[in-house]
Amino acid sequence: MANKINLMGSEVEEGFKCKPKKLDPNKPIMHFKSHIFVCDDDRCKKAHKDQDVANMLRDILKEIDLHKGKNRIKISRSGCFGACRFRGVANIYENTKSGGYLPNNNIWLKHTHLYTKEDWIELFEALRDNRELDSTKFEQIEMAYY
Repeated sequence: MANKINLMGSEVEEGFKCKPKKLDPNKPIMHFKSHIFVCDDDRCKKAHKDQDVANMLRDILKEIDLHKGKNRIKISRSGCFGACRFRGVANIYENTKSGGYLPNNNIWLKHTHLYTKEDWIELFEALRDNRELDSTKFEQIEMAYY
């Protein structure tokens, strides 16, 4: 079997998708324009019917070629955000030092378990094109100071 190589050009540990076999502490992290943190804790995971949302989103990004390059969107799993009442929750971080769009920075999305593949593609394309997300379509969680 051929050795698997990740997007950064490193040989991958067996059983992993991107973990390099040899750690190079001087190698930079891979560029991203937008970074989406997806809650992977108990309640959100159950709302998503226990599917692996992060890997599903990564597969969609590969299909539309936003998994690499200057408009790369990175997907990461997170623990609980403390917004369980909104079930499927995600946070968008825009890398404003590298082309990220400030109006879409630090947006908290709710009810992401209701998104279809087409909804995710629409969201990803809006991030790619620096278009402000439609808050009626992509419901957002308001922040409050107490």
